[in-house]
Amino acid sequence: MPELLGAADDPAAFVPRHRLLHTGHRRRPGLRLTRTGLVLESLIPTVLEQKVTADEAYRAWRRLVRQYGEPAPGPDQGLHVMPDARTWAMVPSWDWHKAGVDAKRSAAIVRAARAAARLEEAAAMDLPAATARLEAIPGIGPWTSAETLQRSNGAPDAVTTGDLHLPGIIGYALAGNRDADDAAMLELLAPYAGQRHRAARLILLSGAAPPRRTPRMPRGDIGRL
Repeated sequence: MPELLGAADDPAAFVPRHRLLHTGHRRRPGLRLTRTGLVLESLIPTVLEQKVTADEAYRAWRRLVRQYGEPAPGPDQGLHVMPDARTWAMVPSWDWHKAGVDAKRSAAIVRAARAAARLEEAAAMDLPAATARLEAIPGIGPWTSAETLQRSNGAPDAVTTGDLHLPGIIGYALAGNRDADDAAMLELLAPYAGQRHRAARLILLSGAAPPRRTPRMPRGDIGRL
């Protein structure tokens, strides 16, 4: 529980070098990067978010956990506990389809579930080793590994690359460049080496984002096909 509440985090290691981050750091002295220590529990919902809208991913997660998870203890009968690795590995293809999860994402989750014991070891590894362990699974790339390790390991330097929106947000906030790509984002975050995820988190919390100029990504539901 202490690590889940951020007891293992060290915000004092962060030194802001931009006015926006200095202000954000000062306004949020209690911000902590939490650590669950549970890799698969963070990895599976992250895989579900690959290249779909958040609503689609949340809908798939909700349906699968309610269908295959056990009811959570306590008075609220609507809560369910995430299925164990063996159960995830045995979900049939038609239930993935009904949940709106395509074959590529479901296959990645099944492979991860079958290697769950090895993946859980990543919770005790440093960031490079943990990243390599996760990305050894086909279907898990830099975006998925970073998003997972931010939660399971509380990794302050696990900056997300390959994201549709983050480079533009970071570029706009720190340099007025809404068209920044991953390379430009990493260059801007280079002064925060070791703390790049914390810097990105503070930028996101600041609300500094470029005005939207394209429609929202349409929602899809392959389960209806």
